Amino acid sequence: MAPPRRKPWKAMTLPPSSSDSTVYNIELLDERIRRWVWSKGWTGLRDAQELAIPVLLRAQRDVIIAAATASGKTEAAFLPILSKLVGNDEMGLALYISPLKALINDQWGRLDQLCEELEVPVVPWHGDISQTRKRQFMKHPQGVLLITPESLEAMFVLRGHELKRNRTGISSCLLAAT
Repeated sequence: MAPPRRKPWKAMTLPPSSSDSTVYNIELLDERIRRWVWSKGWTGLRDAQELAIPVLLRAQRDVIIAAATASGKTEAAFLPILSKLVGNDEMGLALYISPLKALINDQWGRLDQLCEELEVPVVPWHGDISQTRKRQFMKHPQGVLLITPESLEAMFVLRGHELKRNRTGISSCLLAAT
């Protein structure tokens, strides 16, 4: 049974529904992601999560998700982005840039189980991550990369030739604010 429909989030403008039947945007996600959501015991998605799904799945330009602290912004962004990654013939790369190493570690913990079930690599990249792990990622740069701005700059400077050689294509870029 689908979760009850919540009051729309006023900061995001979406076209009005063209029918009287209720549409749950969670149904637009990859089936494995929907199963993961239900396995977590969630009774539904939060407003920001539900409303972000169609916008991010068809995104042709930048999207800003603004919501209160602890309102599910990470999942609002990653659930549709992961659906797009697993739905393509070639996986691609979702880049998550955070100013805090602690936030990267937190997001890694939150994404690791879901990404493992989807067979999507999720790699944290900062000063505490081993060079071996970083080299493994550079051989096959795909999945989700969680990185600080300083580490991203160092990657371009020190490993830019590897990125060019691998023709790494970034399919999504998320910027986290603190």
